[in-house]
Formats: sequence, C-alpha cells, structure tokens
Amino acid sequence: MTAEGTKRPIRRALVSVYDKTGLEELARGLHEAGVSLVSTGSTASKIAAAGVPVTKVEELTGFPECLDGRVKTLHPRVHAGILADLRLEDHQRQLAELGVEPFDLVVVNLYPFKETVASGATPDECVEQIDIGGPSMVRAAAKNHPSVAVVTSPARYADVLTAAREGGFELAARKRLAAEAFQHTAAYDVAVASWFASSYAPADESDFPDFLGATWERDNVLRYGENPHQPAALYTSGSGGLAQAEQLHGKEMSYNNYTDTDAARRAAYDHSEPCVAIIKHANPCGIAIGADVAEAHRKAHACDPLSAFGGVIAVNRPVSVAMAEQVAEIFTEVIVAPAYEDGAVEVLARKKNIRVLRAEGAPANPVEVKPIDGGALLQVTDRLQADGDKPENWTLATGEALSAEELAELAFAWKACRAVKSNAILLAKDGRVGRRRNGSGQPRRLREARGGAGRRGEGTGRVRRVRRVLPVPGRPGDPHRGGRQGRGPAWRFGPRRAGGRGGEEGGRDDVLHGDAALLPL
Repeated sequence: MTAEGTKRPIRRALVSVYDKTGLEELARGLHEAGVSLVSTGSTASKIAAAGVPVTKVEELTGFPECLDGRVKTLHPRVHAGILADLRLEDHQRQLAELGVEPFDLVVVNLYPFKETVASGATPDECVEQIDIGGPSMVRAAAKNHPSVAVVTSPARYADVLTAAREGGFELAARKRLAAEAFQHTAAYDVAVASWFASSYAPADESDFPDFLGATWERDNVLRYGENPHQPAALYTSGSGGLAQAEQLHGKEMSYNNYTDTDAARRAAYDHSEPCVAIIKHANPCGIAIGADVAEAHRKAHACDPLSAFGGVIAVNRPVSVAMAEQVAEIFTEVIVAPAYEDGAVEVLARKKNIRVLRAEGAPANPVEVKPIDGGALLQVTDRLQADGDKPENWTLATGEALSAEELAELAFAWKACRAVKSNAILLAKDGRVGRRRNGSGQPRRLREARGGAGRRGEGTGRVRRVRRVLPVPGRPGDPHRGGRQGRGPAWRFGPRRAGGRGGEEGGRDDVLHGDAALLPL
C-alpha cells in the first residue's frame, strides 16, 4: 500500500546524529516551524546548548540510556512512533491506546565505522563503532515512508527546513529520502561485512575474502559509453582518485576519456622519476622520464608524435608552465596531474576543449575486479611489487654484464612494459619507449618484434623488454625463416639488450638464442 497525494506536515521529529554538521541550524529552524524535538545523548546536549527545547529519549521511554550507550532508542515508544502507518485507522487506534505519539521526521546518521577502521584502530574499537540503534531507526523510517520522512545527510537539512515551513514533504520526496536512507544503511552494512570477511574473521588463509562487497554512488550520466549506442554513467566510491578528480578546464569527460586517463595515470606513477605518459586507446604512444616534467613530455611526445595527436597525458609531478606551453601546441584530449604551477592552467586553457584535471596522489586501488558472465575475477593490482621487478634481484643469463647506464635503461623499460598488454614488446632508449610504436596486445610475438623495431637496424642500441623474453618456437610450417617462429628474429631487428621473466616454457631456448646472437639477457 502506498500513500497518495497530500503532503504530510512535520510536527514531531526524532534527531540522533553522530555527524553534527549543521545541527544547531536544523534544530533552530525546526523549532521556529513549530516542530517538537526528541533526541539522544550528545545530540540532545548540543541542541539544548543552542537554546532549543528538546525532550531526551530517556524521558520519552522511561528507561535510562545504558551499557555505555549501546541501548538508547531500542524501545517500543520510539519504534512504534516511527513504524505506525498513519493511513491505517487500526494503527492510529493502537498508538492512542499505548499512549505513543507518532514521529513525522527522523534525522539520523551513523557511527563512523569505515573511518575508524581506516584510522588503524584496534578490533575492539572498530566493533564498538558498529551502529545498532541508528540503522534500526533509519530502516524503520524508510520502510514507513508513507507516514515518515527520513534524512541521513546534513546536505538535506535545507530541504527539511523548507518542508517544515511549507507543510511537509510530498510523497515523491519521502520516497526519494527513503531510497537514500536504504543506500546509507546498505553501504554501512557492506563496510562492516567486508571488514569481518577480510580482516577480523576471514574464512581461510587465502587472502581473498569469502564475501566481496562494494558500493558506488552515481556521479554523472555520460553522453555515451565506448560507442555512441552504449549508454554510460560514472559512479564513485567516495575514496577520491580519478573518479573524483577536480576538473579545472575543458569539455565534459567522456567514457573513453576516463579509461584512457586511468591507464595514463597508472603508467606515469609506475616511475619514481618525473614521468609523462601519453595514452591513446588505452595503450602508450610514449612514456618517458626526465630531469623535469617538461623534458619528460618532450621525450614522451617524440616517441610517436602522430599517435600522440588527440591523446591523453598523465604526469606524476605538478605541471610546470614550460610543460604547459609545450602541451598547448598539441591537440590533447585530457591532461591529468597532482597539481599545476601558477600560470600553467591559464596556458593550457588557450585550448578551449582540453580537459584539465587535478587528481592528487598516485592510483591506489589495491585490487582489480573484472566482471565476467555470472561472476567476477579479482586480482591484486600490479604495482611492480614482485621480487623480480627489482633490478637488484636480477641475474645475468647470458652475454656480457651491462653497465650501470644500460641496466638503468633496462629497468626503465621493465617498468614501462607494465602499461601495455601481452604480448608486450617495448624498445627503450634515453629514458623513453616507443619511438616508432610499441607492440601490445598481439597474439604473435614475432610480428610484434618486427613492429616494435621497424626496419632492420632501427632499434640499434635500444633495450628490449618483453613479458616473454624472446619469441617461442612455433609449429612446423610457420611462414618464418627455418619454419620456426622465433629462430632468432628479435635481434634481427636491432635490440642490443633484453630482459624478461624467467622460468617459462621455452626459456632455455631463449638463453641459447640470446647467447648465439651475443645479446645480453
């Protein structure tokens, strides 16, 4: 059954909040509108201190707050007043017989459980911040939205005061408030359940919880998704990052802008030195490090100037005016950085449509979730945290030992290769990758070796970094010299040093081929 039509005046309100932002103004406004207030604990004290009449909940229930505040509002005189469906004569009769007055408005927000966990508090302190009475009141009021308005956010207080002065909320508004309330309690329950499953009481020692939950709120409806026939929207988790970046200039972000910008930020922050990554269609046009961001940008752009046209630029340092001047000369869809030096945004804004974003800090998602039909895959995010990602743990499999400069070049290529898809082949020199192109996402490594190096000899003096060290032998009859895919093709195209993960099938052949070609591996 749903209520139809009329507003429901606000005569009596129950207010119990942890976040007391705007509480005094709310209480004064309700009092001036003729609303009587009932409140709990520190909320009641703050309202009284503001000079507003308030009834403490223990005066209503005749039962004192107890157990260090664990029991305050769990009482029939509270919940009957919230849950009575005032459309029903029988409910009205029962309230009269019990001497219970109904509530028209419930204003509640919950204990800061997520913030307590994030602070590094002890398990007991976290458990103590699991709210019981608050969610009970919120859910009760949301269920009974035909008779009660429920508010869980201080951002709604202005709406409450307007409604109190103008005769109450319409049914449509009460429905919307109820929806927000259920979202509030759902997110809270997911946070508690996730903490229990992952940290407090894991089901096993796998490091993967037996319950996986997350909540997002819609931030913006986008023009379309990856293609014009695909509707799309942006949702945020409330944890900052790219999804909540501040846009300082330019057109509205698109779906593809977000995916490319996310890839660019990750690529730039793979490096500790000043780094610029230029991304198009989620793959690098160029990645480079330099003494400063202007130098890094020049080098990254020089990797593939044609592909960089209309690309996305990410920087892991504040953008300088010098770099902004360079970018302003090139058609760029998006630039994202942790900050901008004075005057840099004004230089970039010479281009009307370039999207200028400020996103503080490095990408921080600890895990990646990939939906599949009927489920999802979860993996730990690759932050180059494996032992093999550290040059000090590398071993020489064949050839002569590299100089410190050559080893640094190979280390740069190794990090940069994280940003492209397997089969991934990068050619690196002078702290930049991808002079002609970088190979990525292709099924045949030989083709990528050719594509990555271009014409024979173009890659001379370059460093080659591959997810699989060298092309593996192919099936007999493959149209390659000797009928085998990978009989020494990679070094025919010019790289002089190579690196890759060991231990894979065919790895011994890689060493033999590298040794035959006098290629340090």
